[in-house]
Amino acid sequence: MSIALAILIVSAVFFGFLTGFHNSANIVATPIASRAIKPRQILLLAAIGTFIGPFLFGVAVAETIATGITDPQNMTLSVVIAGTLAAIVWGIFTWWRGIPSSSSHALIGGLVGAVIVAEGIQAIRTDGLVRIGLALLISPILGLAAGYLVMKFTITIARGATPNINSFFKRSQLFSAFGLALTFGTNDAQKTMGIIILGLVAGGILPVFVVPTWAVALSALSVSLGVAIGGRRLISTLGFRIVRIRPVHGFVSQLSAAVVVLGASLSGGPVSTTQVISSSIMGAGSAERVSKVRWTVGYQMLLAWILTVPASVLLAALLYYPLDWLVKV
Repeated sequence: MSIALAILIVSAVFFGFLTGFHNSANIVATPIASRAIKPRQILLLAAIGTFIGPFLFGVAVAETIATGITDPQNMTLSVVIAGTLAAIVWGIFTWWRGIPSSSSHALIGGLVGAVIVAEGIQAIRTDGLVRIGLALLISPILGLAAGYLVMKFTITIARGATPNINSFFKRSQLFSAFGLALTFGTNDAQKTMGIIILGLVAGGILPVFVVPTWAVALSALSVSLGVAIGGRRLISTLGFRIVRIRPVHGFVSQLSAAVVVLGASLSGGPVSTTQVISSSIMGAGSAERVSKVRWTVGYQMLLAWILTVPASVLLAALLYYPLDWLVKV
């Protein structure tokens, strides 16, 4: 194994860890905000679900990352390292600022930027990039709609219930949080898998795209460790700043987001769990009353998501030539 390939795998593992660290808030923020479970307990439960998820639902997202952006032969070690490091830098910056951003957007943007610099814009697969873009664009809309509809349905069937129903929703969040962790692990760990496999193919270790079990395990472990440690800056944003969370909001938003993310994973769509759970929270809150939602927070998050792709494209473009020189030394 070359030094460059080792650096790529280490970068992929760190990207997976950062993804889990950055996105743990997506899974645990609402149960913590609604006081359904203690933070350490829900983080451990989320980490277990995240680790199990990648082994259950296939590798369609990893295949999309590896083949949907450009011809795999254009994904040299320099390109993949530059794209991955760009996503890492952006992820650290947005965590430091407490902004829920999308690791999916950052990785796609980073890989696109590196490919354009290395091979030219004609090397980008327009049809594949459109499919990826649609998945990223439509998923938060589906999350908003699902949160709204599920909340309306829940309000209807719970009408006239005693206050004890809050205890039911508190307990139910253990199951909805675990389900969301499974789907999160399924979708996001596959992005790390995609990076690793691109490196193995580019480095001549694998002749064709195939995901060995050790790559699945390494990706799952890196993301789940990130979840276990948790990004508490982002827990505050998702759990307390969008809507005043009650147990019913937590249950509804997690259930809605889990369904959307699982559907995307099975179809090979690399979606942003941050976007989906945030929009689901907004949908659940607006189903009760539109004014309950602090839309200004949503606008700030939307701005961050819009900036993520061009920022990561630029970062990867700046990183490519120095990294390519180092790889060839």
